Amino acid sequence: MRVTILGAGGIAGAHAEAIAGLAGRDDAPQAQVTHVVDIDAGRAQAFADQYGVPHHGTSLEALLEAGEVDAVHVCTPPSVHAPAAVAALRAGVHVVVEKPAVLSLAEIDAIAAAEAQAPGGARFTQIVQHRFGHGARQLRRLLDSGELGRAYVATCDTLWFRAPAYFEVPWRGRWETEGGGPTMGHGIHQFDLLLAMLGPWSEVTAMAGRLAREVDTEDVSMALVRFESGAMASVTNSLLSPRETSDLRFDTEAATIEVSHLYGYTDDDWTFTPAPGHEDAAALWSADPAALPSGHLAQLLPTYRAFAAGEAPPITVADARGTLELAAAIYRSAFTGAPVKAGEIGPGDPFYTSMRGTGPAWAPVKEVFA
Repeated sequence: MRVTILGAGGIAGAHAEAIAGLAGRDDAPQAQVTHVVDIDAGRAQAFADQYGVPHHGTSLEALLEAGEVDAVHVCTPPSVHAPAAVAALRAGVHVVVEKPAVLSLAEIDAIAAAEAQAPGGARFTQIVQHRFGHGARQLRRLLDSGELGRAYVATCDTLWFRAPAYFEVPWRGRWETEGGGPTMGHGIHQFDLLLAMLGPWSEVTAMAGRLAREVDTEDVSMALVRFESGAMASVTNSLLSPRETSDLRFDTEAATIEVSHLYGYTDDDWTFTPAPGHEDAAALWSADPAALPSGHLAQLLPTYRAFAAGEAPPITVADARGTLELAAAIYRSAFTGAPVKAGEIGPGDPFYTSMRGTGPAWAPVKEVFA
């Protein structure tokens, strides 16, 4: 497959390396990055030189019209994701986007509509690589089999630190270009994994604040989530935490299962603690030295197998929407002061077209940080 990378910023390198990694595996379909596209021609050329990409340019539309691409990886700022994805799907090209997939539920629904009508069975998927590490796959299997009993309680913490200089990049910290603060741009990876383990959520109560950074969005949010199963979880998303960690904990009838990492994990980052009276459960958990760490290659391997077979990728547009709906619910609850139930946010709701919705109560940045 001929792959185009759209956007030659920092995350694009992870995509190029992962696609190159496919070539080294006997069980992977053939794929090659043949083009890199960026609005900055010099940056596109530098990326092409660094990663050995044969062609570079500034127009995705020209490549789509020429039929020179089978899959496009969208690695641009989030505000560009939706139009690029829709254009590619309409051209019959598979789409892989970085998180967050888009800025609103309205945009993800537009992508779903484009995929439903895409020629040649073109598919859309979002990078949520933490679902694909061995530990997460093992936990999901044990929950599905019932061997861990019911899941009761979970915690999901993305405690990261971003200095003021991080937000000097013009599109960061703005609703119209980034879609939100740490809830959308950072913590979404962790609570996507939370949803992958515990299933559909039913109700959210949340708060958000802009405590320290000169941004339009929040720099901290906290939420309490109830799941359809009855399980309950807390979710914290912060960019003000000097000792950075990404932590998830799941308390079930038979055990506590935890992972603590930062931007990716291996089996060494997981711990399994049997519950009193369930000591035999320790035998359920095991490491796999041959397993890939959570990362882009771990997700792209089954994704490209699905593309090659004409099947749905392991992360569908519906999966991406479910995680995005939780983000929208966190913002809606935080900004309205009311709980939000699953399915409440639809066309006509301000939070359907923008995570900002009716807006936070805080004053404009210049008034607060003058």
